[in-house]
Amino acid sequence: MRQVIIFDCDGTLVDSETIGVGVLAEVAAEGGATFSPTAALEHLRGLKMTECVERIEELCGVKLSEDFVPQVRLRMAEAFRLRLQPMAGARELLASLTTPFCVASSGPRAKIELSLSLTGLAPLVDGRIFSSYEVGSWKPEPGIFLHAAAAMGVAPSACTVVEDSEPGVRAGLAAGMRVLAYGDFVGNVAQRHGVPHVRTHRELADVLR
Repeated sequence: MRQVIIFDCDGTLVDSETIGVGVLAEVAAEGGATFSPTAALEHLRGLKMTECVERIEELCGVKLSEDFVPQVRLRMAEAFRLRLQPMAGARELLASLTTPFCVASSGPRAKIELSLSLTGLAPLVDGRIFSSYEVGSWKPEPGIFLHAAAAMGVAPSACTVVEDSEPGVRAGLAAGMRVLAYGDFVGNVAQRHGVPHVRTHRELADVLR
């Protein structure tokens, strides 16, 4: 059976999570909502932007302004252009794979494409990008992964999902796919959901091959 690997983008292929939560914290603080980057990583990782806003308002007891999201998007793009890097080993891993792969993210397509372009990964992905904003389904719902599988021409059971957040892990499992939890922040998530935990792209390469 033909197999496909589905990668998340933020925190899996590109090292964007720390930059992103730093921007969220900075813009939120200007609106009176103060929280630490550590708290942001714990509470906001893997959430779509509207859920981030709701969670920040809930945690900080404030109502953010209507221009909060546009400001975050603008400053995040600026920060990415200055500092964004691929995850260590990501470029080498993608270049070495013989199994077809794609990227499926809860982020907007423009953000995904910018991130992959800035980090030099875009040519390796070659347009095989799927965004939740284009299918109207966000993780932990399985819709984006099911859409990616259909677009790649395989059954869900033929897919391996690589994710760095609990919503992503849950979405992959709900889609009936094999799931690998990647990175330093998902050890507990992997244990809770009974999926393998890989900490580096070198480990990930060994598992995927």
